[in-house]
Amino acid sequence: MKEPTSDRTGDRAGDPTRRRSAARIVEVGPRDGLQNEQQTVTTETKLELIDRLGAAGVTAIEAASFVSPKWIPQMADHADLMRRLVRRPGVSYPVLTPNLKGFEGALAAGATEVAVFASASESFSQKNINCSIAESIARFEPVFDAAKASGIAVRGYVSCVVDCPYEGPIEPQAVADLARALYERGAHEVSLGDTIGTGTPATIERMLDAVARVVPIDRVAGHYHDTYGMAVANVDASWRFGVRTFDSSVSGLGGCPYAKGATGNVATEDVVYLLHGLGADTGIDLDRLVDTSVWISERLGRAPGSRVTRALLAKRSGPATAPAA
Repeated sequence: MKEPTSDRTGDRAGDPTRRRSAARIVEVGPRDGLQNEQQTVTTETKLELIDRLGAAGVTAIEAASFVSPKWIPQMADHADLMRRLVRRPGVSYPVLTPNLKGFEGALAAGATEVAVFASASESFSQKNINCSIAESIARFEPVFDAAKASGIAVRGYVSCVVDCPYEGPIEPQAVADLARALYERGAHEVSLGDTIGTGTPATIERMLDAVARVVPIDRVAGHYHDTYGMAVANVDASWRFGVRTFDSSVSGLGGCPYAKGATGNVATEDVVYLLHGLGADTGIDLDRLVDTSVWISERLGRAPGSRVTRALLAKRSGPATAPAA
């Protein structure tokens, strides 16, 4: 069993050494952001989005989901996309794989990192992937084994880490138990998802405290939806706790089809703006990221979903001219 090695001394606000730490963004827009779009998004658009994100300095871009097109029609082009993907040096392109069949398809298409997902809620697990939590873990066993044999990195996702749309509040220990199970089976990182966006800094910190007792904090990522406008606050609380990796979606694209009323992921632009303000080094060019947000929003026929993008666009256009007296 792997023993947690994290030491959170100095992780809290006020420690200037920690505040200058590097921060890592895992961009989930091309997969989690686009998978619920009702309109067809072409493979060419997805590829250009991925390339623009890489050009802006994003070093981890979730590219596709190897699930059955019956369940996620938007991801039906996953194999074609991965084969046509022009990879940038130093950038990883993980894909979601729900089972061994999905893993084998991803491997054949050239994937070098995959992700598996489970829920801390029994009800959500049944609604989402039609099995219990224990059964979902059993499904992942052959994926972890095959990935290890192939030298493929595996990332683990845990959903409903604060609340479930069917069960209500989720006990932090349930999240910790599942995170530990994924970590012990070989997940190099465990992403903790506030799937319906009800979390607050207090509930997120309680959950993180439980998880950090069984998984090193440097192997934990935050994945927060913005349903109640708390996602950026939750990123801030997680940063002060010691988390250094955050999932986000350009322009706040995405949502959850199994969680009624859940809005998209926190916008990457908003997270980057916050982290830069905290003194973190993300390696991301915010202006180029904003340009990417505007571009994909135009392609989808909507206004950018990021407050930071809207503010910077207004600033670029210059101050309003007062009418003459």
